[in-house]
Amino acid sequence: MIDKTIVTKIEEMFKTIQVLNEEGRIVNQKAMPALSDDQLKELMRRMVYTRVLDQRSISLNRQGRLGFYAPTAGQEASQLGSQFALEKEDWILPGYRDVPQLIWHGLPLHKAFLFSKGHYRGNQMPEGVNALPPQIIIAAQIIQTTGIALGLKKRGKKTVAITYTGDGGSSQGDFYEGLNFAGAYNAPAIFVVQNNQFAISTPVEKQTAAKTIAQKAIAVGIPGIRVDGMDILAVYGAVKGARTRAINGEGPTLIETITYRYGPHTMAGDDPTRYRTEELTNEWEKKDPIVRFRKFLEGKGLWSKAEEEKVIEQAKEDIKVAIKKTDETPKQKVTDLIDIMYENLPYNLKEQREEYARKESK
Repeated sequence: MIDKTIVTKIEEMFKTIQVLNEEGRIVNQKAMPALSDDQLKELMRRMVYTRVLDQRSISLNRQGRLGFYAPTAGQEASQLGSQFALEKEDWILPGYRDVPQLIWHGLPLHKAFLFSKGHYRGNQMPEGVNALPPQIIIAAQIIQTTGIALGLKKRGKKTVAITYTGDGGSSQGDFYEGLNFAGAYNAPAIFVVQNNQFAISTPVEKQTAAKTIAQKAIAVGIPGIRVDGMDILAVYGAVKGARTRAINGEGPTLIETITYRYGPHTMAGDDPTRYRTEELTNEWEKKDPIVRFRKFLEGKGLWSKAEEEKVIEQAKEDIKVAIKKTDETPKQKVTDLIDIMYENLPYNLKEQREEYARKESK
């Protein structure tokens, strides 16, 4: 007989950590991270900027000026709070919705747009930006993160590798394999599962019988944390703590952030009204990470409408410049793709390259 009380006790171990409630008031002083006023304002600036970027990216997609795009509104606290806890030398292995983390880690905005358009230059990280391109294959980045983290460990680096997937990604075999290997070899890795309640149209309760994704860490012998993903301070604190553990040789951490995406899964035809009610979205909008943090900062006298408007205008101007640069980027050619695939071309591709080069010169 299975003792169900054991299951209940396990679930009780993974209470959701929250610092700010929906009214922007501190409800857990112990979990409040040590951040300066300037750092707090920078977090807000980044969230507002990213929300504008999301709105404009959706518009550009509808105009046909961008290609693949996965909306991010609602997940800013989860994405940006986690990235803010990193150092420049740390590695980011994102999923396809995690372009904002790359941008704030150093990826130029026009390159993010090139990635959306499927241009190979959008996948080329600039020197000094420690990141891989956004992964399209669900949860494949989990295994890659373990590999990079082990490489950092072997080189004696005091840095970490962090990766992101959604609740649906936790159902993939790569998820368990990557976590298990990282745990077995004590890799300096952080695995963030952004539980936005729906893997495209599949609700999280149909993904797993477990009450939390964080508790899956038990099976591979690593710490698991569950945080309010609409609370940027809670997310920052969780990732900062996980990073400290990792560089101190204490191994990987699994972090589940409870969040919500307001828009469709991607702009490629998904209709969230077919599987989500308006009432559910309205409930989550009351927990909006920007509104919550704005109230907190205003209460401390650190934020104003004028400051927010300035950020909005700056974001619009940056996007305007970046999309112009994107539009002016030469279209990729077949010969480009052949040239960047191999250092030394095999004979059959040499023939194909010569053929395409003749066609492209006409």
